[in-house]
Amino acid sequence: MRDQAFTDDFRAQFDLLLRLRRDVRRFRKDAIDEAVLTRCLDAFQLAPSVGLSEPWRVIRVESEVARDAALKNFQTANEQALQGYSGEKAHLYSQLKLSGMQDAPVQLAVFCDDATDKGQGLGAGTMPEMRRYSVVSAITLFWLTLRTEGLGLGWVSILDPEQMAHDLNVPENWRLIGYFCVGWPEVQSDTPELQQAGWEYREDKLPIEVR
Repeated sequence: MRDQAFTDDFRAQFDLLLRLRRDVRRFRKDAIDEAVLTRCLDAFQLAPSVGLSEPWRVIRVESEVARDAALKNFQTANEQALQGYSGEKAHLYSQLKLSGMQDAPVQLAVFCDDATDKGQGLGAGTMPEMRRYSVVSAITLFWLTLRTEGLGLGWVSILDPEQMAHDLNVPENWRLIGYFCVGWPEVQSDTPELQQAGWEYREDKLPIEVR
């Protein structure tokens, strides 16, 4: 029996939200209202976490020094990544815009506290990586909440995580999960930018094995 709170219209809107959740790399430089950003960040507090450990640690990267270090980190890693391709693939890679770090008004570094006592180790004894999965779940809720406000998020993964941790001077047991650019997207699309560029294509159907 369906929950009457979730109507056909609600499900249609939710499906649209999922389709318009893009990894954004092209941002307008317009500022984000602090109340809107706070409302979106509150999604972290609604996220599931193993043992209720809430291991996410969020750093807002604001200073010119910190942002310059993050951008340099990306640029160095991106140049190294390019060396791993050759021929047409290398040319295509060199044309991709893989970060919005020079335009996004809000930038966040999200870490997992692998040594947190919160949750008392419940569910993480056999699979300690569950703490990091919990952080990813929280980021996903944040991402979707941003879209409900018209905002976009870009996940920058072409980085040296140890250098990022050093530059931001975080505790030893924190592990970088991702660096995120947040802002107003230049365009809206239901097609991944990498697919538009011809880099890769989304599968039409989920492959499921039965054993």
